Amino acid sequence: MTIAISMKVNDGIVLAADSASTIVGQTPQGVGVINIYNKANKIFNLRKGAPIGAITWGSGSIGQASISTLVKDFRKLISTDEKWKIDLENYKIEDVATKFKEFIFETNYNEAFRLWKDKPNLGFMIVGYSSGETLAEEWKIDIINGKCNGPYLQRKKEKVGITWNGEPEAITRLYLGFGTALPKVLKKAGLEDKKIKHIMELCQQMLTVPMVTPPMPIQDAIDLAEFLVETTINFSKFAPGAPTVGGPIEIAAITKHEAFKWIKRKHYFDVKLNPQGEL
Repeated sequence: MTIAISMKVNDGIVLAADSASTIVGQTPQGVGVINIYNKANKIFNLRKGAPIGAITWGSGSIGQASISTLVKDFRKLISTDEKWKIDLENYKIEDVATKFKEFIFETNYNEAFRLWKDKPNLGFMIVGYSSGETLAEEWKIDIINGKCNGPYLQRKKEKVGITWNGEPEAITRLYLGFGTALPKVLKKAGLEDKKIKHIMELCQQMLTVPMVTPPMPIQDAIDLAEFLVETTINFSKFAPGAPTVGGPIEIAAITKHEAFKWIKRKHYFDVKLNPQGEL
């Protein structure tokens, strides 16, 4: 599992994630976990120098290639290849997300898993500023059971908020005020679906803690995103079962004037020895 956060305020978007990556493979029982690594890259600048980023969750690989390598392959294509290239003076985030879906799902995922009966789940958020726009956008792509939904707009450009994907329990309890199993508990207690829906709506209205506001400074959004990732990591560590969220925390911020900036990042190499080696 993982925790992948996209937080949008008027000043920009913050992406934050842990580094745990689940590698899946075929087993006699279907899709199974082969290994979990704690040094995966989940946040990406999709076009160097431009306010365009992405964050991923779910399967850590497609076939033999890591998600990190495939995303960097895509980044190269939209920078140099005539078929895929985007014009930095005239592009839309939706168009970038559509190209990304074609590359990841249609070109790679479908081919890698075409013979698999049960296919791994995978998700992405493509975020940033369309050229000439003053507000950022978040476009979501969900690949579930081999079917791809999206890209679709996560929220209207004028709206702010938090989206978390991967392991939702800790943030759901903290932010929304109830656990993910509450609807099942109410169902088991004998309540009808209509009543459960009404109760859930009331819970969201009355229990949600409004942590994100439109004028929130980007630095405070960064601090909140890091806190939520840390909380999820510790929740996973102490909850029963194997910890499925962990490793170093990575954070990036995308703003209208500063474009994509790394806030916290890990390297497998010493940057002092590789001054030109930024990934």
